[in-house]
Amino acid sequence: MSTDAITALPDSASSHGVSLKEQVEDFLAREAELLDNREFDSWLDLLDEDLRYWMPVARNFEHGKPQQEFSREGIDAAWFDEGKSTLMQRIMQIKGGDHWAEEPLSRTSHMVSNIRIESVDGALLTVRCKFLLYVNRRDDEVRLFVGKRTDVLRKTKDSFLIHRRSIFLDQSKMLFKNLSTFF
Repeated sequence: MSTDAITALPDSASSHGVSLKEQVEDFLAREAELLDNREFDSWLDLLDEDLRYWMPVARNFEHGKPQQEFSREGIDAAWFDEGKSTLMQRIMQIKGGDHWAEEPLSRTSHMVSNIRIESVDGALLTVRCKFLLYVNRRDDEVRLFVGKRTDVLRKTKDSFLIHRRSIFLDQSKMLFKNLSTFF
């Protein structure tokens, strides 16, 4: 379905006057709040069982070859290429105190903006957004992540599940000791 047709979609929450875009915006804001409040189990409930959580490596590329900017999915190395079970293991480590990079726990602020529904295919919505993620740990460790995301959300009876998340950082070099944050 084209983006132009999205405005004509029937509103599943029309009795409440909430558009599909507003539902998506609310979902992404709620997700960010769960992560910032360290409600990791509730965050996991927002992930589809067959989730793909992927963040390619950003590279500097030769003029005229923008297709080389990010590592290729399934071919090159990536910062993350995980499923729900791997994310659950990471959360169990954090909650158990076995994750040295998160002891003490980081404080985060996830900001999501420029949310745009790109397409709708049955129950799947492709959503693009930009993000800013501030991370502070200990007294002086500060990390700032800026980038773009493409999320594929699966519409459920009451909300959405994150079926696929592709994270594109705007930095080509990690200047941090670790990469333990959820995006």
